[in-house]
Amino acid sequence: MAKPDNRADNVEHLQQSIQHTMQNLHEAEDYLNEFSSEISSKEREQIEAKNERRKESIKGFREEVKDEAAHSHE
Repeated sequence: MAKPDNRADNVEHLQQSIQHTMQNLHEAEDYLNEFSSEISSKEREQIEAKNERRKESIKGFREEVKDEAAHSHE
């Protein structure tokens, strides 16, 4: 038998995901700022592309938080 969907802590998990992703984003930006002259243009482009994906993920997580908040008030 399947477990019932417990959404009680979804917002907390989403907030943790946002914080973790933002931390990775900032660390990558710091890395680029410190070592941009020492890394290849390919590596820099890969890091920048990954950071764009991180920004999109954060945006998606925030939308999910809004959806969860809306469902918790129903």
